Amino acid sequence: MSLQPVLTPPPPSTWERWGLRLRPTLAYWMQTEVHVYGLSIAASVLLSFFPFLIVIFSVCRYTLGWTAAVDAIELVLNEYFPGPLGRPDSFFDFIRRNLLATAGSRRTLEVVSLFLLLFTANGIFLPLEVAFNRAWGIGKNRSYVRNQLISLGLIFGCGSLALASTVLSGISVKRLGEASATARFLEMAVLKAAALPMSVLVLFLVYWLLPNARIPPRQVLPPAVLVGLALEVMKYVNLLTWPLWRSKLRAEYGPFTYSVTIILWSFLGAMIVLAGAEWAARRRRLEPSPPPGPDPQSDLHGEGESPYT
Repeated sequence: MSLQPVLTPPPPSTWERWGLRLRPTLAYWMQTEVHVYGLSIAASVLLSFFPFLIVIFSVCRYTLGWTAAVDAIELVLNEYFPGPLGRPDSFFDFIRRNLLATAGSRRTLEVVSLFLLLFTANGIFLPLEVAFNRAWGIGKNRSYVRNQLISLGLIFGCGSLALASTVLSGISVKRLGEASATARFLEMAVLKAAALPMSVLVLFLVYWLLPNARIPPRQVLPPAVLVGLALEVMKYVNLLTWPLWRSKLRAEYGPFTYSVTIILWSFLGAMIVLAGAEWAARRRRLEPSPPPGPDPQSDLHGEGESPYT
């Protein structure tokens, strides 16, 4: 009796493996409520974007009197919004011109601007918490008051990191003006590379603290790094494709072109951030179950409810 050879299927290719990894994320993006979360976050980003610029610009120019930090703000803006100065179709020139006119007419940090920033920025974290809780399987959201308190803490924490990054960038920008061309190129590369760890740290804090649960930090660090890299790549994709976006959006939206652009970019960024939360929760669910004990979920949720049901 002859033995029949056992045929084994070939191992999956690289593209097939990536397809299997990305399939749950694509399915997550196809959910209607995820688009609702993304659009809500994008609208709140539009509302809070200019008040945030006014606050940080006023602090650096009129409170600290640091012109190098102001130059660093303009450098960061030019990283995200393309176009040279002086051109009427330049996104960067449009934002810079209106920022100088608005902040220059006040010369102080007004309470109204700070209140608008806090109120509109809170609108970003409210749908984020609901989306994160849904991704982790947490059935109970925080009350509105508790969400606002957590959001305020994240606003001050992330805002302090942004201000510190701006001040450090201001030091580098001041040195750039006194250095040779080669040194300016190297320091500019270091300056851009330093922005990534700051973005990862902000994402880590949001992923870790915003869900209504005690999430282990090790569960959210890898998604924070990956999402930070993805957002950095998306920034350069936006810069490269901006001429096409500009012509299409200007033909459809006219004077609202820049506002619509911020909403669309924010929506795409929000979808990436939400996918990172979904990936973190999925990784946790696929881990082996902990050994039986008196309270296996005691380190995962503050109110005794399992976030993985």
